[in-house]
Amino acid sequence: MRGEKLLWEASTKVADEFYTPMPKGYKKGLTKYLVITGSVMSGVGKGMITSSLCKLFQNRGMNVEPLKLEAYLNVDAGTLNPYRHGEVFVLQDGTETDMDLGAYERFLDKNLTRENFVTSGFVYKTIIEKERRGEYLGRDVQFIPHVTGEIKSLVRALASNKKPDIIVIEIGGTVGDYENMFAIEAMRELMYEEGKENVCFLNVTYIIDPPTLGEQKSKAAQLGIRGLLSLGIQPDLIICRSHKPLSNGIAEKISINSNVPIDRVIGLEDIKRIYELPLLLRRRGTDRKILESLGIEKKFNPKDKELAEWTLKNTPPKDAPITRIAIVGKYVNVKDAYISILKALEHCEGPLKTKISVSFIDAVALENGKIKSSALNEYAGVIVPGGFGKRGIEGKIMAAKYCLENQKPYLGLCLGFQVAAIAFARSTCGLKDANSTEFEPNCRHPVITLLPDQQSVESFGASMRLGSQEVELIKGTFAYKIHGKSCLIKRRFRHRYEFNPEYIEKFAEKGLVFSGKDPKKPLMQLLELPKHPFFMASQYHPEFTSRPLKPDPLFLHFVKKAMVEKC
Repeated sequence: MRGEKLLWEASTKVADEFYTPMPKGYKKGLTKYLVITGSVMSGVGKGMITSSLCKLFQNRGMNVEPLKLEAYLNVDAGTLNPYRHGEVFVLQDGTETDMDLGAYERFLDKNLTRENFVTSGFVYKTIIEKERRGEYLGRDVQFIPHVTGEIKSLVRALASNKKPDIIVIEIGGTVGDYENMFAIEAMRELMYEEGKENVCFLNVTYIIDPPTLGEQKSKAAQLGIRGLLSLGIQPDLIICRSHKPLSNGIAEKISINSNVPIDRVIGLEDIKRIYELPLLLRRRGTDRKILESLGIEKKFNPKDKELAEWTLKNTPPKDAPITRIAIVGKYVNVKDAYISILKALEHCEGPLKTKISVSFIDAVALENGKIKSSALNEYAGVIVPGGFGKRGIEGKIMAAKYCLENQKPYLGLCLGFQVAAIAFARSTCGLKDANSTEFEPNCRHPVITLLPDQQSVESFGASMRLGSQEVELIKGTFAYKIHGKSCLIKRRFRHRYEFNPEYIEKFAEKGLVFSGKDPKKPLMQLLELPKHPFFMASQYHPEFTSRPLKPDPLFLHFVKKAMVEKC
């Protein structure tokens, strides 16, 4: 009754129309904001442009925090199918995000947290919970000012907690998406409240080049930018993505139709290697022009030599030999489903001076016989990545079994660890009916079973074993050797099923070594076969913590062995 009385009393008072909660200690002007939007179409590299600009600001000595505002109503990315939205990337604190957070981390060489990823679903969930607790003091809760206010509150909380010089905010999707309007409106309000000198807007548009015409066309880009203008946002810079270099005529059309000076219309054509992008943007003055609009260009000086060296070290020699790697997965029609694995392999190219050619092998096609296991012999090494569900699982087991029996370098990741254990049980231990209870609940030899703390879990969202966990490496093993002889490492996990400890002794008798385990529980996290050229698998995801110039040891030594064995 007391709570209802307070709400009634609050509702009888005259309230203003503002809702701008400020984090404790927040001071306007201490943090600058760069807001990046897209127009015309998604998938043209907005995430990589965001990551590259973060790299450029960091290169100037700035403390940078990226922030992704996603429009979908999922609370996080954990329940998204890779076919729908690409890879689910896991942060150190266990937050399941979209793949752009992986790009941010790799380019910044920095661990991000829950604060760096916001979905509309998370915002609405926060609002509903506050409304139920009566925190809006009886007001009718509306998109404006409450939804936009909560978005601004999350942005400012990141500024208050991390004390960055600049927050780079990427708004997912494009300007024309209905679900994006409130995120864009929140950023307009942010500029209104913080002052134009503290907020810079950059739009990434796309210049079409129809093959039948043989020339670039800007009308779609013009309409997309006008959509942004109609929402009350005047972009300060425009990056024009295109297949070929942007023509002067097209740049002039974009400039005159957007009120953006011609020197701030920046062409960005396709490039061969993504690690060239920061240097290319620097040479075109992109970061300088952004900081000029924010009035801090002279405060942070660029370190061009360091950036050039970083670019060079991430580039293999032109005449570098090619190492062919096969990835046996079930989402092979969507390259983005395995983007962190592809990047982890790229991280090995510079240090090992090789070019890696990746081919995707459909596990379902292996399973039903459309592709023979012997086709794997064409590759220098095989990776079996993570995944969920029974579809294609026998194809993955066949791939692990082929590598096991034919001395082919093999790297298993998460589910790839589990299928390696099943393949070893069937092929070497004589346990023909070995399986995982995920796929065969009543199998005779459940070498993979549900984690004990997962037995009572009913919901899917954020309920797995997630995030950074310690892995104890066993002295004398190859894993211990390649990780710098450190007894404890931290890696990121995302799984429900685990190796059944009842089979540890049986596997050991046949020569398999569990070289990494949980330091406090009987959970096996890393396996290796000493008598095999390279047969290793991890229950964790090493691809999530591999970085440019700092490739994960499992990937580095897998590729190194594949180069020796190469076909």
